[in-house]
Parts: sequence; C-alpha cells; structure tokens
Amino acid sequence: MSSYQPPYQLTPRILQLVASICELLGRWSVVGAASLSPHLRRDNRIRTIHASLAIEHNTLSLEQVTAVLAGKRVLGLPREIQEVHNAFAAYEQLEQWHPGRVVDLLAAHKTLMTALVNNPGCYRQGGVGIYRGEALVHMAPPADRVSPLMADLLDWLDSTDAHPLIASCVFHYEFEFIHPFDDGNGRMGRLWQTLILSQWQPLLAYLPVESLVHARQTAYYQALSESDRLAEATPFIEFMLQVLLDAMAETQVTGSEKGSEESSEKILALLRAEPRLPARLLGERLGTSPRAVEKQIAKLRKQGRLRRIGPAKGGHWEVIQ
Repeated sequence: MSSYQPPYQLTPRILQLVASICELLGRWSVVGAASLSPHLRRDNRIRTIHASLAIEHNTLSLEQVTAVLAGKRVLGLPREIQEVHNAFAAYEQLEQWHPGRVVDLLAAHKTLMTALVNNPGCYRQGGVGIYRGEALVHMAPPADRVSPLMADLLDWLDSTDAHPLIASCVFHYEFEFIHPFDDGNGRMGRLWQTLILSQWQPLLAYLPVESLVHARQTAYYQALSESDRLAEATPFIEFMLQVLLDAMAETQVTGSEKGSEESSEKILALLRAEPRLPARLLGERLGTSPRAVEKQIAKLRKQGRLRRIGPAKGGHWEVIQ
C-alpha cells in the first residue's frame, strides 16, 4: 500500500464549510428531504449532465438534453448527442462502482467516452497540456508517470481517514493535476467526486453541483490554477465545498414536495409580516441561500400567490390570499 499523502491544509474556512454541510444534512433528515421524488432525482440528474458537458463546450441546451434522454429527435451535432447518452449511462451506473478501484475508474471512462475517443477506458500514452485560449496553464505529468500516480491516489482514497467531503475535493484536484486520460478528464473528475460523496450520503448523487460549477466556471479554473501555484489542493477544496453547500441550500428548499410547500408557506408568512424583506434576509431567517429564496419567490409569483408592488429597490411584496 502506498504512503502517498496529497498536500493540503485544513483551514478555518474548510472546517466551517464541512460543519455547515453536515448541519444541512441533519436538517434534511429531520424534514424528510432525504427521499427525493423520482421526478426531482431525474430532473437534477439531467441538470448535472447538461452542466458538466456544457463546461466541456457541448452546445446543447437543457431542453435539448432533456429531449435526447426522452428519445426524441434533436437537431444537434452527433458527437454532442453521443456525449449526452454516455454521461447519462455513466451517472446511472454510479452505484456499481467503488471509488478506490482502478478497474472501475477505467470502466467509467469507457462508458463516458465510448465513440468519442480512440481508446476509451485507457490511460493516455502521450504528453498533454491544458490551455485556456492559447495560453498553457498546466502541463500534466509525463505519460509514464500516470499509472503509478493514479495507483498512489486511489490507494490513498481507499485508506484515508479524511472526511469524505474533503477527500472528494482532494481527489478531484489531484485527478485533474495528473490528467490521466487523453480526453474527458474534467467530466471524469466531477463524476468521481459525485461517486465519492454518494457513497457517504446517497442523496448527494442527485445534487446539481455541476450546474453551479458551470455558472462559476471562471472561479473553478482559478481555484485549480491557485492550487497548482501553491502545490496543494487547499484553494480547490474551499471552492468545491462552497459550491456543494450552495447546491444543498437550493435543494433544501426544493428537495421534496413537502419541504418545498413548507418553505413556500414560511416565505409567505414572513412577507405578510414584513413585506419589504429582501431575499438575503429571507434566506437568513430560513437558513438557506438568497438564490434558493429567489427561486421559491419566482414559483410563488407564477402560482399567483405573491405579487411585487413597485420597483426592485423601494418596492414591497403583496401576499395574495
């Protein structure tokens, strides 16, 4: 067994983020959000696939991805449609794979990249650099180092006593640093982090984390670059834990039909009492994010239960009985 230890620091921010995520998980267990409806699970899975592929420049819209998976004809590039089918197949097989086994890692890459690369499921045989535009931002280790580096990383993952939240982020960063495949490394890193988290808490398999990564793509690459510069995963751990917490905060409000309805009623009650409350303060009162509150407000407005009087600044909310 390897004695490899990926370098990273446990900062106060990392510890606070881990505590906040665990607190939200505790709340979910109390309100019954741990049993997401099949509809919401599939919806989140589709959002995850769309976002993870969009990061890799797939141009299909969320509606087109949904149509592809529903078996409908879609006007799009054959390669992009193949990417959707492959990604859905990979995420559907999460429960069959063990995150510390190289055979499962290679099988996942083969599922994800079949008909897209020449040797799916095989480590690269040549050098590879990562570019942003024309600028080289990372030169991956030589090809002859890939197999031993990945063996060390997988051995560490299989034996570490690090918290799964932290271990999943460390693996994700180290995987991207090694860049073991000719193509598909970004989507594989995100897939494998989801696998690690889902084996700790099964509900996390259905969080649309990739949607937030896509929305914060520049910051995602900055966190990778900063970790490269420091030669440790700490900045990337902080970034990914924040993304995970924000994704959970959204799902806390919409995580189940019962939880969604209860959150809607709480928002309406608060706005009856204080019609000028902004989303930020509503989020603090509810223990969730402003973005999640804004989604609930949009739903309530669509349902005709809430109306805005006046401008965004200076106006107020009217609850419709």
